[in-house]
Amino acid sequence: MDWKLRISGTIGDSIVDGPGLRYVIFTQGCPHHCKGCQNPQTHDLEGGYLADWETILAPLRENPLVFGVTFSGGEPFVQPEPLARLGREVKRLGKHLMIYTGYTYEQLLCLGKEQPAVEELLELADLLVDGPYVEKQRDLTLPYRGSANQRVIDLKKTRDCGTVTLYQSEY
Repeated sequence: MDWKLRISGTIGDSIVDGPGLRYVIFTQGCPHHCKGCQNPQTHDLEGGYLADWETILAPLRENPLVFGVTFSGGEPFVQPEPLARLGREVKRLGKHLMIYTGYTYEQLLCLGKEQPAVEELLELADLLVDGPYVEKQRDLTLPYRGSANQRVIDLKKTRDCGTVTLYQSEY
């Protein structure tokens, strides 16, 4: 495996970016530029740094307590090919995968028709927080999201049922 991902950074032990103890990868580059974004430093497509797959995965492999991995941003779907590769490895390691995106799930389904890696990434993910951050709808009481318009979608149940199914905590 010889590929690189442009990232802003990582957090090895988050409890706020999805269920359980999580390893969070903040991708670099975002076309949405949501007003009030908590990670504006991740917007520049040329910012951050390139990291190889082994550097990214090493902390995950070293911590057996990590339940899952979260792809955040920036906008992860700006780099679907390397993230799909990384997602395959995350699943091979038996970890839960959650992705934050400023796109809606429906928009991603359309993008997936043109970019197969987008579709693959959605197939690999367990949970998806979708939709742009809307500052006027900010609500810090909501689990795993910042504004009321965003949804936490259980992608496995959505795939099984054929209709968008919102996440209900079971962890």
